[in-house]
Amino acid sequence: MFTARWWERRGLQVGLLCLAVGTTIVLRQTQGALLMEAYQGITRPLQMLQAAPNKEERLRDARILELKTEIAELQFQNQKLKQIVSYTEKEVAKERSVVARVIGRSADNWWQQVTLNRGTSAGVQEGSIVKAEGGLVGLVDQVSANSSRVLLVSDLKSQIGVNVSQSAAKGVLKGDGSAEAILEFYEKVPNAKVGDTIATSNYSRKFPAGVAIGKIKSLDLKRVPASVAKIELFPPIRSLDWVQIYPKPETQVETPEVTDSQTNSETKSQNQQSEKPAN
Repeated sequence: MFTARWWERRGLQVGLLCLAVGTTIVLRQTQGALLMEAYQGITRPLQMLQAAPNKEERLRDARILELKTEIAELQFQNQKLKQIVSYTEKEVAKERSVVARVIGRSADNWWQQVTLNRGTSAGVQEGSIVKAEGGLVGLVDQVSANSSRVLLVSDLKSQIGVNVSQSAAKGVLKGDGSAEAILEFYEKVPNAKVGDTIATSNYSRKFPAGVAIGKIKSLDLKRVPASVAKIELFPPIRSLDWVQIYPKPETQVETPEVTDSQTNSETKSQNQQSEKPAN
C-alpha cells in the first residue's frame, strides 16, 4: 500500500529522471549526431520554403539598388550646387561667373590640371580665373567651344604673386604637386608667422588682388637667399567637383615670357613682386 502511494507521488519525477539519464547516455554515445539529425529534420521544411530568388527578383533588386545610388548621387550634387550658389552670392566682386563641373582629371597629372564642361560658348576665355569654395583654384590655359582646361595652383609650373594678409609681406607662391605649396619671400626675414593667411598680391599680373589661397603651415627662416614657407591650400584641390569661372582682370597687362634668371635679377634689384609666367 505504501509502495503504491509512493509511486503515485514520485512516479513522474522518476520517469523524467530516467529519460534525462537515458538522453544523456545516447548523446554521449552518438556525440550529438541524433540531436543534429532531429534538428535538421525539423528545419529542412522551413529551408525548402525559402527558395532562392528567381531572375526577375534579382533584376528588380539590382534596379532598386541602382535607383538608390542615383538618388544618393543626386542629393550629393544638389548639396554641392547649393554650396556653390551660396558661395557665389557671398562674393564681394560683382563680375558675372560661370559655374562649371570638373569632367576630366588624369591620374598622371592629378595636381596639374583639370578639364571643365564650359568653354567659349559659355563665355570662358584663356586667362579666366577659376575659384572654388575656399579660394583660388587656377587659371584657364586652354579653351574650346564646350570645355576648358585649368592650370591648377598646385602645378609645379604655377607661380603666383602673393602677400601675407596680416602683414603685407610679399613673395611668390609655387605649386608643390600636392595639397600644399611653397611661398618664397622677397625678404630674408619676413613679417609672417604660422597661421597667417595668404592671398593674391596687387602686383600679380594674372590674378585680381585679394583672392584667398591658403595659410602658412610652417616657416623656414634659415633658407638662402630668402626665407620660405609651406602653405596649406584652402580650395579642395584633391577632390574638386564644381568651380566658378571669372573673367580675367580688365587691368591685366600681357607681358612677354621671361627666364628664371631675369626674374631673379629683377626681384633682387627692384624688389618687384610679380608672378613668373608659366613655361
